[in-house]
Amino acid sequence: MKLRTAIVGPGNIGIDLMLKIARSEHLELVIMAGIVPDSHGLKLAEERGIKTTIEGIHGILQEANIDIVFDATGARAHQMHAPLLKAAGIFAVDLTPAAVGPYCVPAVELNLGGGVDNVNMVTCGGQATVPIVAAINQVVPVEYAEIVATISSKSAGPGTRQNIDEFTETTRSALIKVGGAKEGKAIIILNPAEPPVMMRNTIYCKCDTRNIDKIKEAINAMVTKVKKYVPGYHLKIEPYADGERVVAMVEVEGAGDYLPKYSGNLDIITSAAIAVAERYAQNKLKGVNS
Repeated sequence: MKLRTAIVGPGNIGIDLMLKIARSEHLELVIMAGIVPDSHGLKLAEERGIKTTIEGIHGILQEANIDIVFDATGARAHQMHAPLLKAAGIFAVDLTPAAVGPYCVPAVELNLGGGVDNVNMVTCGGQATVPIVAAINQVVPVEYAEIVATISSKSAGPGTRQNIDEFTETTRSALIKVGGAKEGKAIIILNPAEPPVMMRNTIYCKCDTRNIDKIKEAINAMVTKVKKYVPGYHLKIEPYADGERVVAMVEVEGAGDYLPKYSGNLDIITSAAIAVAERYAQNKLKGVNS
């Protein structure tokens, strides 16, 4: 048995989600929604025999027995979608920086208990860096965490560009609320280099660096956890102590399901969203949550 899912937002993220759901043992995509009739994503869905609608969220709400909706639109749109999905009793996986529901970083916190009906997947930069900050915080308190997410300009679609301000604020907040840092800052760089660069994320954490060996162990263990659902996630630079801070760099190579492998920023957030939906589906099918 599979849970019935829907995607609202047929852009790059929505298309990548569609391809990943097709491989899922617990999820079935029954409808993809957009608002532009000639959307490339809707055409691809139709070619795969998936029902489509140009009525956006309202088209999904007219479909019977939807269990999960992946929202791949934008922060403002999700703020309107969230109460509608809640009223319909549909679990929402929010891939925008809206942060209506609790932050969810699978390797650190899944946030599926206590009747949660909407989870926020933070941002691509948050999914890549929050686990490293959390790993360091397991060993020593992180006084301040600063991350710099660098992605290829070619892999930043309209949604990413329109939500840059929300990206930085949501990522900063997640470094604190999920990563455990007392203070945080997030920076995103769209690199126009040719050939396109892989997604790279540099993490700086102000903390007691005397236990650097234990910190390295914790970071490596966390990388292993992330790789279970994002195989292309790996350390680009081994963590090291630089005075009062620990520095690490992670690189994310995408699976290449839809966009090229340099688009790790796309792959990490869609992979994390699928991991959450899979867990929700397993729990629901077992009767753990409703």
